[in-house]
Amino acid sequence: MSIDKHTLALICIIGSSLDVLGAMYLAYDLLGGEHGPLRTLTRAVTYGALFGTGFGLALGPVFGLASGVAHGITLAWEYSRAARQGPEPGFWVDTAMSAIRGCGFAVGASYLFGVRFGVTFGVLSTAGQAIAYRIGIRPTVDYQPAKRPRVTRFQLLAAANRTVGYAITGYVSSIVAQQREHAIAVGLKAGVAIGMVTAVSGFCTPFIEWTADNVPEKRMGVFGVGLILIGFALQSVQYWAALLDVRVR
Repeated sequence: MSIDKHTLALICIIGSSLDVLGAMYLAYDLLGGEHGPLRTLTRAVTYGALFGTGFGLALGPVFGLASGVAHGITLAWEYSRAARQGPEPGFWVDTAMSAIRGCGFAVGASYLFGVRFGVTFGVLSTAGQAIAYRIGIRPTVDYQPAKRPRVTRFQLLAAANRTVGYAITGYVSSIVAQQREHAIAVGLKAGVAIGMVTAVSGFCTPFIEWTADNVPEKRMGVFGVGLILIGFALQSVQYWAALLDVRVR
């Protein structure tokens, strides 16, 4: 029996991250209570897990981790702003959100298909998202928290737009990276995966937003304890591997 050293390192990093998040939830009162940052953190964890799991299942754990973190950070900020009924962000904020998500895609794609592919994919992704923001396609355009998931025609159109857009992005990135023999397959895989995850997230968003604004304080503490326990368990994998003489390759 053996385990890859990169997989082992990734498991430990996830475990350490969950420990930190869990400690923040336990420190709810110290971080400002209901007016503090933990409502935003709740969104970041939820969206990060949702997108990270979806992309990870379709395109591998490294792509899932990188894109999940990027989506969690940006969507948490955008939806928290919408929940406070803040003003519409300007061009530079929209571009920054697009660039952060583009960087997440770039890191994951570079690991899978090489640096040239990843950089091209990230740049095209950033440009495409920034243009979409300018024409009114943004995550918060149909913002309406609800006790149940729901889907609208606009969300489906946005998912379809992302499917086509990222299929083209994957194809062009393959051509630039001189991987012509896999260009169509990679483009289709990237487009379908990103489009499907977008559709699922759009369906779940109203319920996630309602939960983020209405979750009881005690449940945050319980959730924090759960995160810490899971984090400790993941961190212990490296020691169990040594104890059971699992070969690390």
